Amino acid sequence: MKTQISTNRRPVYYSLTDAAWILGVTRSQIHRAIRTGVLPVIRRRSRLVVSADALTRLLGTTDGAPRTNGGAL
Repeated sequence: MKTQISTNRRPVYYSLTDAAWILGVTRSQIHRAIRTGVLPVIRRRSRLVVSADALTRLLGTTDGAPRTNGGAL
């Protein structure tokens, strides 16, 4: 899947696998976070993706740099 890039060269959305890697958790934890409403997703064609904005809000940063939280969702 090609990742759409915004004008500031950051991806607009991430696959669930990429989101899990960025957050430092497993895919099953990503699916649990989606089910419980912690992580909002978007359906792009037939795939679920996570918006870059949602990941930034979840990480609690404004500059896109991940905070160190030990991989907890």
